[in-house]
Amino acid sequence: MHPIVEQVTAALEQRSMVRRTRYLQRLQEAAGRSSRQSLGCSNLAHALAAQPDDARLIMKQGGSPHIAIISSYNDLLSAHAPLRDYPERLKVALARAGATAQFAAGVPAMCDGITQGEAGMQLSLFSRDLIAQAAAIGLTHGIFDGALYLGVCDKILPGLLIGALHFGHLPAVFVPAGPMQSGLPNKEKAAIRQRYARGEVSREELLAAELAAYHQAGTCTFYGTANTNQLLMEVMGLHVPGSAFVHPFTPLRDALTDEAARRVASNSRQGERYLPVGQQIDARALINAVVALLASGGSTNHTLHLPAIARAAGYELNWADFAALSRVVPLLARVYPNGAADVNQFQAAGGPAWLFRELLDAGLLHDDVATVSGQGLRAYTREPWLQDDALAWRELPLQSPALDILRPAAEPFAEEGGLVLLEGNLGRAVAKTSAVDPAFWSIRAQARIFDSEAAVQAAYSAGELNGDLVLVVRFQGPQANGMPELHKLMPLLANLQQAGQRVALITDGRMSGASGQVLCVLHLTPEAAAGGTLARIEEGDWLVLDAQQGVLRVELDDQQLAARALSMASAPLEVGYGLAMFAGQRRLVGSAEQGASSLFEE
Repeated sequence: MHPIVEQVTAALEQRSMVRRTRYLQRLQEAAGRSSRQSLGCSNLAHALAAQPDDARLIMKQGGSPHIAIISSYNDLLSAHAPLRDYPERLKVALARAGATAQFAAGVPAMCDGITQGEAGMQLSLFSRDLIAQAAAIGLTHGIFDGALYLGVCDKILPGLLIGALHFGHLPAVFVPAGPMQSGLPNKEKAAIRQRYARGEVSREELLAAELAAYHQAGTCTFYGTANTNQLLMEVMGLHVPGSAFVHPFTPLRDALTDEAARRVASNSRQGERYLPVGQQIDARALINAVVALLASGGSTNHTLHLPAIARAAGYELNWADFAALSRVVPLLARVYPNGAADVNQFQAAGGPAWLFRELLDAGLLHDDVATVSGQGLRAYTREPWLQDDALAWRELPLQSPALDILRPAAEPFAEEGGLVLLEGNLGRAVAKTSAVDPAFWSIRAQARIFDSEAAVQAAYSAGELNGDLVLVVRFQGPQANGMPELHKLMPLLANLQQAGQRVALITDGRMSGASGQVLCVLHLTPEAAAGGTLARIEEGDWLVLDAQQGVLRVELDDQQLAARALSMASAPLEVGYGLAMFAGQRRLVGSAEQGASSLFEE
């Protein structure tokens, strides 16, 4: 193992010892309770009432695993539409394994692509915690021996995993659906968005381009948060190996889905080995997730999601861990927005399996981890295929067939992972540099201050964003308005940069996992609404952002800052979006570095 990977893993374990010990004690107590056998007759009768006779008989006998199916299916989200028929397919596969199953809960799933720039985006991050709670409601019936989790996209899959970890005594297998076929290349789509922002193409032309990019069922093909989710489920051993990027509605996808059912039955207490997900997700699995995120150039949203997932498992993962690993983990993949390739081309070039093999051989991943496959992480370095209609796995070529997409660890795209921690008198924040030209990694410029994404768009349209500038968009943190993504700012900033201005963004909000090109300093904590320094700076203050040196400061001394009044801007909640119902989450939510969650005690 690389010594820094070992050191960061050991530090995470040491820092989390008290929390993790408490978690494992609760897990053991939960595992000690019998499930169906302890229910009263009336309770059990309610659970059996709608079951077929053969399933009733098996469940009454109690010697076979009974599996919960938790799904985020809806046909509004292209990525989740293929999940419609999964529950019945999984039940058939489980029956062949001698197990039974029930659809225990559906969880909400909203689309960030639909809500970008709209008030509904203010519920996006909070939906993650709601999904975890919805999964818990389904599992609370206490009759299950394991669970299959069906989900793909941005907040959905982290929410499902957080919910699963609160039932950590149960084995868990995550079941993806796969990406849509490639459509309009992502770089062409982004270029048309920038031209539309400049007024050079019509809305009809923009819509035609968007429809050509998002054109069928399956996950979007750029390497944003949804597809980063899938890669992380692989490296944490929660998928059947090779499941992430196989297309929906194909025989191979069906075989992988069936195998997920067999795996969860095998990993139950009645199966070949008992693998509670709360024991499976340990410090090594979490560090593997961070390493894979960095090496693949994945979404900055996971600097929120992975700490929240870690806390659900009893660990205290922080941004310093990400930064320390980023300095030694090379960037091995170029997938849009960090390159021209989409996830289908990434998969064809070797995909997660090829990436993991390189990282394992370089000593950057822990191999000795528990996985749903029944083997260590090395099992995830082979690709699935159908051999005489049966699922099998085969070795990948030793050499990358597309060095512009995947590189060996000895010849990386960059020596570092490109995720940096910036600190200074403004607070702590993260930036992703892997998609940014190094010429733009630092800036000293005056602040242009806005309290909403819409205000920036209006200033851009009016031609008011002139000269070098640091765009400050504040009161976008979790306490202020739920921390919406500010993705619609990216075409504007890219246009300014291409026109010769030096520009950067600093915000206590988020950017889309598909953002790139411009230096964006994100997730600033303490946020403005919590009294952070961002609420004290004024138009024209000189700001210094340096991703190379990790510097984030305003050129004012402590006395000058203390003398400034706190700006406490607040906008009335827009009606028609249900925002008022989430006031409790806004009050209870923790800091961005701790995952921006309302579910955990500090």
